[in-house]
Amino acid sequence: MLIIIIGYSMEGLTMKKIAKEVIEELLMIFTGKSLDIIVPPLLFLLLYKVFDLRIALIGSIILSLGFLVSRIYRKENLYYALGGFFGVLFAVIMSYINQNASNFFLPDIIGTSFLVIVTIVTLVIKKPLAAFVSHITRGWNLEWFYRDDVLPAYKEVTLFWLGFFILRLGVEITLYLNGSVDDLVIANIVLGFPITIAVLTISYIYGIWRLHNLNGPGVDEFKDNKEPPWRGQTRGF
Repeated sequence: MLIIIIGYSMEGLTMKKIAKEVIEELLMIFTGKSLDIIVPPLLFLLLYKVFDLRIALIGSIILSLGFLVSRIYRKENLYYALGGFFGVLFAVIMSYINQNASNFFLPDIIGTSFLVIVTIVTLVIKKPLAAFVSHITRGWNLEWFYRDDVLPAYKEVTLFWLGFFILRLGVEITLYLNGSVDDLVIANIVLGFPITIAVLTISYIYGIWRLHNLNGPGVDEFKDNKEPPWRGQTRGF
């Protein structure tokens, strides 16, 4: 990352500007939505330690439902709330049927497994996941992402994501098989919000640097059919 930052400085970009961009990008992605997924497991562990499995399951699903109702009332994006609610609902059913607290975290294992498979498929068909996610988030023209002087940046970032997903899956499966509820909660939180921020930060900084080195057009330049030499993509990845 140090080399990348030095590269930025050589182009006249300051550390302050880079940090500001990264923070704004992360706020755009999260804006508090991750609470819907992070908080229920924390409540589950607390209630499980103080009371029992049934109380922990009931408390978690009530909280998750509360997040969902709140988002509906405020007319906000329901993606995270719905994902969190149905994830908790599935976990509650599995945990209650088997009377095993570790099953509360089965949705995370299934979800991570799905991400690994999807990421590999997108790389095989040369439509990297990072490009598709950026397209959905920003609404940029898909044709721009698949240019020869743009695509490698998104392919390399997707490979980085794949490594993270595989690492996360390995940790989750190991802890699940050991039946350690406390460790599963900690791993769920650490490998969720904090590590995700780190992964996205590195992805953004590397992605912008890589796009610059590829010498392709920026999104606006591509949209306006401008001829080279191009300024390139200077903001957003």
